[in-house]
Amino acid sequence: MSGAAAKPTVRYEDLQNLPENVVGEIIDGELVVSPRPGVRQAAASSSLGADLATTFGRRGGSGPGAWVILDEPELHIGQVLVPDLAGWRRERLPHLPDAPFIDLAPDWICEVLSPSTVAHDRTSKTHHYARAGVGHLWFVDPTPETLEVYRLDGGAWRLVESVAGPMKVRAEPFEAMELDLGNLWAR
Repeated sequence: MSGAAAKPTVRYEDLQNLPENVVGEIIDGELVVSPRPGVRQAAASSSLGADLATTFGRRGGSGPGAWVILDEPELHIGQVLVPDLAGWRRERLPHLPDAPFIDLAPDWICEVLSPSTVAHDRTSKTHHYARAGVGHLWFVDPTPETLEVYRLDGGAWRLVESVAGPMKVRAEPFEAMELDLGNLWAR
């Protein structure tokens, strides 16, 4: 007889029954519950999402457009994951589903790191994003004021760019826009 206890089965209803002040995900069969982002993380995420949506989220018009940028979408891509930001090229997601989640892997994901989420963001979630075929992954960390840009290359993440401080960058897949990182760091 084995001494290990069987893990309880996690159901989607377990996520739905969580209080509103937390973020729930199902990763590798486990219910992962994290506190809502801190103020610095929320400020970075909000600023980045607004900048990208303003430039890339327009329908028609001039500029790069042709992206759908969403804050904290619930993704059902082999796991139930909630990145801080996600983006789809509009040709892949021409209409938002009338559902509480999206089952199409994004083209780009951004995780805004915090002490309570960094371990999952950098390990298990990153592996699942690669398996789902997400093309680009960014890590934004407001505390040391860093941006890391990764591209999926042959099923593995390749670091494309790593910058710190209030720099201006052109980071793929949004290199058509100069992004002022100083706007992300709440001071």
